[in-house]
Amino acid sequence: MKRNLKWNLSEDRFFDPEPTQRRIAMKLYDSVAHLPIISPHSHVDPRLLADEHGSFGTPADLLIIPDHYVFRMLYSQGIPLENLGIPRRDGGPTEKDHRKVWQIFADHFYLFRGTPTGVWLADELNNVFGIEEKLTGQNAQSIYDQIEAKLKRPEFQPRALFKRFNIEVMCTTDAATDSLTYHQMLQRSGWSGKIRPTFRPDAVVHLQTPGWRDNIKALSKTSGIAVTSYKNFIRALEDRRAFFKSMGALAADHATESAYTAELRPSEAEAIFHRALHGKANAEDARRFNAHMIMEFARMSIDDGLVMQLHVGSIRDHNHYIYGRFGPNMGADIPSQSEFTKNLRPLLNKYGIDTRLTLILFTLDESAYARELAPLAGHYPAVLLGPPWWFHDSLNGMRRYFDRVMETAGLQNTVGFNDDTRAFPSIPARHDLWRRLSANWIAGLVVRGIVDKEDASEMILDMAYRLAKKAYKIP
Repeated sequence: MKRNLKWNLSEDRFFDPEPTQRRIAMKLYDSVAHLPIISPHSHVDPRLLADEHGSFGTPADLLIIPDHYVFRMLYSQGIPLENLGIPRRDGGPTEKDHRKVWQIFADHFYLFRGTPTGVWLADELNNVFGIEEKLTGQNAQSIYDQIEAKLKRPEFQPRALFKRFNIEVMCTTDAATDSLTYHQMLQRSGWSGKIRPTFRPDAVVHLQTPGWRDNIKALSKTSGIAVTSYKNFIRALEDRRAFFKSMGALAADHATESAYTAELRPSEAEAIFHRALHGKANAEDARRFNAHMIMEFARMSIDDGLVMQLHVGSIRDHNHYIYGRFGPNMGADIPSQSEFTKNLRPLLNKYGIDTRLTLILFTLDESAYARELAPLAGHYPAVLLGPPWWFHDSLNGMRRYFDRVMETAGLQNTVGFNDDTRAFPSIPARHDLWRRLSANWIAGLVVRGIVDKEDASEMILDMAYRLAKKAYKIP
């Protein structure tokens, strides 16, 4: 019988093996390890925190079903999503016994060795839930019992963990048509936790989004403005942004496959929007309209002060079968090559020198870091670089980012870290990894004589805490 091995999470994990650098990195890390967490861009559902006595549900509800990092790996090995309890759009049969879902997860836990997801899961199980044994198929049900019992205790309710994780502020990501009901509940509750919405208009901007015309009807309803023309479309978006801002929003978030920007004449925008309302817009219409709207959103951010985040380079829902059966955000988004220098030139020539605009750029194309993004951020006052995103939110992804970006852009033209997660209990693990690798990178500068220890102490504070707070204008 295989014996159960214990987790071995070394205190100096992720640091360079060279003794001097390792020692300096550990000291830098210790100085920021317990700072509050700034989480300015996440996908955590605000309903988790809206109820004072809210619950995460079962261990599978918490760690498997909402986390596409987890179930995409299992799916890649041929495990149907139905077997993992993922709800189907048509209401078809999926596994309802979460102990069986957990058993599949545990039987295949070895798949996560050496991956960032494996790092986060080990940290969560060991440090959040106090699980001492490594998860295996043999001890799966025992560990399920331990987590299930803890989730029933008050100190493991969402609000209690929010406080334990020392989260100073967390910003969710919410559709432009969202009523923000749960944010309103949070405000009325008097709870001290700071949860802010983020304005995300993709579903009403991307003309070929399935159900786009239904989304426009929802925009009309929530804004109180009949969106029957492009002019009223802009008015409705500005109205919704004002509402989000009144609810504490600090930023808007825009996802686009390409960074292409171009300004349309009002008559052109109106004509494209009219065709879309009548179901006659084509792919070129959608491309041009999206490029124009990125320009419009930059203008709106200058007017209302919301930070503009632009996430570029993901081909969404690449797997048509999974999208048709389970919907979006099911781990089937795949990176594509991106170009920024030419595509962003119209926007940056119009708004890039306006210091009222904060434009944070994210990419899934690492080849653009040194070639385009670092030089753009190192020149235009409005541009900052977001941290390694999605597939690059990892040990090696962060290393590559530091090496390719920092010399040209400069540390102050980056924004620290955001966790971009739906998996609430992974937040401290993700920030801990960033803080450790930031400390290790800075320690490397110290041992090479590039910065001294005094500068290093300031740099680690920036990377762990101050840059994110500054970039997102967090009071």
